Amino acid sequence: MNFSPVELIGYAGSLLILASLTRASILQLRIIGLAGSACFLVYGILIQAYPIAVVNVAIVGVHLYFLRQLLSKKTEFFASLELSQGSAYLKHFLEFHQSDIHRHQPKFSYEPRDDQIRAFILRGSVPAGVFIGRACADGSVEVELDYVVPEYRDFKVANYLYSDRSGVFDQKGRRRIWTELGSAENITYFERLGFRTALIDGQTVLVADLDRVLDADATP
Repeated sequence: MNFSPVELIGYAGSLLILASLTRASILQLRIIGLAGSACFLVYGILIQAYPIAVVNVAIVGVHLYFLRQLLSKKTEFFASLELSQGSAYLKHFLEFHQSDIHRHQPKFSYEPRDDQIRAFILRGSVPAGVFIGRACADGSVEVELDYVVPEYRDFKVANYLYSDRSGVFDQKGRRRIWTELGSAENITYFERLGFRTALIDGQTVLVADLDRVLDADATP
């Protein structure tokens, strides 16, 4: 079956819009939806279906407006909230997201201990992510869990967590962070943050120095 270039643009727009609806990340939904609407805008002009073109001009504008809101640092508020061992909400959060957590970090199992660092990362007033780590005797921190809920996976939570602004590590005077290897996606996440492979007690892990791990202006 042969398709004309114009038809291919229309089909591409349809597929992109369909793909956007499968995204849990709001940022990905907006970016892919923007691309799909732009294709439909071009398609509408080429086939002289101007109502389609006009509607998609409006949709493109809506996507651009919300993308600007998402990417603007001025509209975001982040905070870290230290958690107690027996936090009922932490237990509920971990149980609610259990299947997704295990997909990325299959070895994780929460066992409250005195040597743990536990914190929610709030985005506005919403717990967008949770950090659980072990304060090691050598002054480093082992990441036991660094989990961000799907709709907030644009690296802003990570940029905040691993910066001095969060205070999660700085208050403890700990600047070296390491983690065991997780899923391929999890490894990619940490490598993008600046973690590098190293050997600790004969085990291959990912390690980062917080003084160099992140560029605060990193793009999603």
